Amino acid sequence: MRIIGWILVNAISIGIADWALPGIEVQGDSLPAKALTLLVVGAIFGLIGATIKPLLKTLGFCFIVLTLGLLLLVINAAMLMLTSWVSHKVGFGLYVDTFWWTAIFGSIIISIASAVLGALVPDEQ
Repeated sequence: MRIIGWILVNAISIGIADWALPGIEVQGDSLPAKALTLLVVGAIFGLIGATIKPLLKTLGFCFIVLTLGLLLLVINAAMLMLTSWVSHKVGFGLYVDTFWWTAIFGSIIISIASAVLGALVPDEQ
């Protein structure tokens, strides 16, 4: 049940970034098609964030400390671009225009929205 909650949090966060930034677009002709695309992209984003992101953070630990954490913005933006690429390969479209500045600002928006929405999702014990 917790996985479904996090997929919904990711989907809503990506939807907020889609609404806020003109360079990020979730494709879908109708509202149900767009909602399904958001759910699939949210699941892809969660899988990438759970598998590849920890590896990059471990490998780049020294540079993260050296840049006082600013490299984390670049890592988050790279995860968003990778999610865009994978979603196109699976047939669901998340389009991110450019790395600089669209993906950077998109990752900031998604991080803030995920933090706020994640605080609202109760932890199951």
